[in-house]
Amino acid sequence: MTAENRPAPISEDERKGRITRLRVAMQAAGANALLLGSTTSLAYFTGLVWHPSERLVGALITADRLIYIAPAFEVSKIETLERIDGDIAAWEEHEDPAALVAKLAGQGRTLALDDALPFFAYSALARQFAPERLTDGGPMISALRAVKSPAEIALMQYAMDATLAVHKRVHALIEPGIRASEVVRFIDETHRALCGSGSTFAICSFGAATALPHGVDEDQTYAEGDIILVDTGTIVGGYQSDMTRTYVKAEPSAEFARIWGIEREAQQAVFDAARPGVPAEVLDEAARRVIAAHGLGPDYQLPGLPHRAGHGLGMDIHEAPFIVRGNAAPLEPGMCFSNEPMIVVPKAFGVRLEDIIHMGESGPVWFTKPGKSPTEPFA
Repeated sequence: MTAENRPAPISEDERKGRITRLRVAMQAAGANALLLGSTTSLAYFTGLVWHPSERLVGALITADRLIYIAPAFEVSKIETLERIDGDIAAWEEHEDPAALVAKLAGQGRTLALDDALPFFAYSALARQFAPERLTDGGPMISALRAVKSPAEIALMQYAMDATLAVHKRVHALIEPGIRASEVVRFIDETHRALCGSGSTFAICSFGAATALPHGVDEDQTYAEGDIILVDTGTIVGGYQSDMTRTYVKAEPSAEFARIWGIEREAQQAVFDAARPGVPAEVLDEAARRVIAAHGLGPDYQLPGLPHRAGHGLGMDIHEAPFIVRGNAAPLEPGMCFSNEPMIVVPKAFGVRLEDIIHMGESGPVWFTKPGKSPTEPFA
């Protein structure tokens, strides 16, 4: 990986195209305006990245205007940040930003809300708009964000390549006596060295702690023969990576090898079921059929799969589409999601093999190839 092959950032033209498509969706939903908060959707549509706080900073999108909403004392900073052009409407500390939004949106107009807005913002807006004039903008936002462009997929691929390289170096690093905290620190430092961004998260579990999907709080020490689970990701150009490997660096027990094989079979069943037009829940069902056929489960029972088979990935580590029972939304080309039907054997171990898929025109494509065996975690 080099700076020379790092993909270009999302262009201003692409962001403007997103806003154009959003306006079409707003019109179809009967919304006159949509308010974005200090969320990843603000960055998705405008390029402006702003850390959320108790003050409302966001953007109001109407049929013909893009208006940034900000405290007056922050305007000079916003003017220095990367963003597509738009007006800036400021509010002073003693003023109600919700009243400013209402004035800009217009009396009697319908306002759609970014579903990641905090409740305090909704509460203030509810005092300015009649209840029927506030609508959920989440469905239209997530529908647009769920389908990635080639530029987005290129950034994710670069991030995934970096995380795969980190996993390989971690595999070589782990020896008896090393602490999980040392591994986590190494993961962060290696991500930074490879792509300029640290880890967005890192889980390193040994032995029975691998049965806990999100690990334990205490700092474990690796002993020879322990099962190892490492789950981590980074961010490149605003887009996430996510990958998990579970393996041993010794001769595996017969039971661990058996469960590892079932996990890999279930993961492959998810991949094989993924086709454009197929409801997302079908993929979750495919994993559970494999697991149940081996006498595990069924449903969420343990030993078995205690959670959904996957989640969407993009600017957020968890976003649409969710690969879960009850989600009848059809898969579309450009959608990206994890494939991780983890198998948990309580108080013994867990096996999670997680790779990310993006949907092509005719079927699924791996960002990274699945692991090879319980002792060979890389293809």
